[in-house]
Amino acid sequence: MFLNVPATIAAIATPAGRGGVGIVRVSGNDLAAFAAAITGRTLMPRRAVRADFKAGDGSLIDSGLAIHFPAPASFTGEDVLELHGHGGPIVVNLLLARCLELGARLAEPGEFTRRAFLNGKLDLAQAEAVADLIDSSTAAAAKSAARSLSGEFSLAVRALVQELTDLRMLVEATLDFPEEEIDFLRQADAFNRIISLGERLREVRARARRGKLLQTGLSVVIIGQPNVGKSSLLNQLSGDDLAIVTATPGTTRDALKSSIQIHGIPLHIIDTAGLRETGDEVEKIGIARTWKAISEADLALFLVDVRFGLTPDDRVILEKLPEKLPRIVVRNKIDLTHEAPEKHPQGIGGVEGTVISLSARTGQGLDLLESTLLDIAGWQDAEDTFVARERHLQAIDTASEHLALAHAELETPAPALELFAENLRLAQNALSQITGEFTPDDLLGEIFSRFCIGK
Repeated sequence: MFLNVPATIAAIATPAGRGGVGIVRVSGNDLAAFAAAITGRTLMPRRAVRADFKAGDGSLIDSGLAIHFPAPASFTGEDVLELHGHGGPIVVNLLLARCLELGARLAEPGEFTRRAFLNGKLDLAQAEAVADLIDSSTAAAAKSAARSLSGEFSLAVRALVQELTDLRMLVEATLDFPEEEIDFLRQADAFNRIISLGERLREVRARARRGKLLQTGLSVVIIGQPNVGKSSLLNQLSGDDLAIVTATPGTTRDALKSSIQIHGIPLHIIDTAGLRETGDEVEKIGIARTWKAISEADLALFLVDVRFGLTPDDRVILEKLPEKLPRIVVRNKIDLTHEAPEKHPQGIGGVEGTVISLSARTGQGLDLLESTLLDIAGWQDAEDTFVARERHLQAIDTASEHLALAHAELETPAPALELFAENLRLAQNALSQITGEFTPDDLLGEIFSRFCIGK
């Protein structure tokens, strides 16, 4: 647990291992004397100064740069001291040990950023964006996280919260005059303002969902009967021979995973054991793992052999798939039937939904599959996204539900304005959890505990 009374904290702020530079970061109250004890000199605010870092007995630990950021103009809002030395693990740990010797304690994961949040330097969405920027796996994800860190996501959320606040004030003002309340709300165009709020909320959610997709990627499972080309498709998508491909059915016994990028979107592709009745105990285990992968996937690619079409066994598998799991039916092996690659948005040959005709062996039609994957994922341009997490989407969904209830109440012949006002309040509170205005302490602990130490 984090201490209630701010203590001086210290941690290594650079990754473990050898490097050109190693940084020890310290945050606390009035660190001028602390800095002087290590460097033997008084540091100018926000100015990098070359200094010798001394042990308690006056011996030299290292030489480097020292920077003192007096409160409140620092990352945490407290006094911050950064010691930039050489990046050897022994040297950096000796420097950290000296800081602990002077009274600092070792920082907990995310404690520097948590202090920045508690001291009003960042809101919660911006604080989370710090970790997301560090963890970004693609350039597009990094840009999206940077937009959230700059406050773009928070500004969009606060604009919605302000509109809800204005509506609540309007409603509260009318509750004291029940004989005039409905006419007053109509004159204030409350009905259309609720509709407009809902549209803006959907737009923010779409941008946030795209940002989450950039950060976490999409889990895509490749399924079908044995020997329909699942492993060949995995190899083609990944651009590598990850899976063994033979003419013998049941070659793949376990789930094979590969992470790729399509236009900066991470896709986690899982090739699975062929689904069929079998007496082979090892293959049975592989099939059980296939169904587990299906239950956890965001999207399924269901492969069929174009020469045989959708067989009765294929239909049995399709019927067993989770109803809410989006799927693309892939008609594979068009190189054997000399068909052209094609996308069938409305289905083909008795198959409903999106169908792609391609060749996993030659790569024909692979571009159609990749673009369709992005379409189903709801992907658009990365330039207007901001990174988001599942809790953000849940908060937006909760706000949307209460906004819909408020809208429905206003449409009734005799609206209960107390219920209308309560749903506006609950919608506002849900959105405010994104920026941290109404966030429980236990959630804060969970969020920051996932940060790296030193950040």
